[in-house]
Amino acid sequence: MSIVPTQFAGRVTLLRDKVDSFDRYPFALPVVRTLDFIDLHPKVTFLVGENGSGKSTLLEAIAIALGFNPEGGSANFNFGTRDSHSELHEYLRIAKGYRRHRNGFFLRAESWFNVATQIDELGVTEFYGGRSLHEQSHGESFMALLKNRFKPDGLYLLDEPEAALSPARQIEALSRIHELVLQDSQFVIATHSPILMAYPDALILHCGPTGLQPIRYEDTEHFRITRDFLNHRERLIDILTAP
Repeated sequence: MSIVPTQFAGRVTLLRDKVDSFDRYPFALPVVRTLDFIDLHPKVTFLVGENGSGKSTLLEAIAIALGFNPEGGSANFNFGTRDSHSELHEYLRIAKGYRRHRNGFFLRAESWFNVATQIDELGVTEFYGGRSLHEQSHGESFMALLKNRFKPDGLYLLDEPEAALSPARQIEALSRIHELVLQDSQFVIATHSPILMAYPDALILHCGPTGLQPIRYEDTEHFRITRDFLNHRERLIDILTAP
């Protein structure tokens, strides 16, 4: 896929000559070891794969290289409760389009509590629906973020957003993502959710033992396992619960 000059973030290149060893973390991860470049989709790019495959590590590095706070938030956030991110971002070069995004946010499910605390301390809850995110459930607070803080012309990186959402809320989130895409926003999402990754005209990249490969939605393990379980629930339950 060619780079679209109007998108906010285009080609992500690993500066392989700078890496002193591919035998140490995070460079030993297959998704990094085999990486030359990724051409992000101008609308939605999904990073999918098993736990430990490196999709969140890669998304985090892209977010930091784009100027976002490692624990999440907008580019204006500058706080840290625990230095847990890898050095991968120092080895990435990201091509940017001639348009600059007017809005942006990096969401990490695992550090959302810390971001919500920072929002309270900064006194900017009016941009998130006017109510403290800590006074809402995890799912409610994420939907408040998506509906109120995410605006048109935005660049949004989401790490496993489904962790907070019921299936119904995932469908609602998918609808909101589509609204923002129609308003010239771009998303990069690491996810396990077959609901979210069903978004049409998206690029799905599978993080596996052989590295990063494009994959059709219907060929993802997430889709196939969910389909097979729902279609053969009773038989599979009998097998799984047999003495």
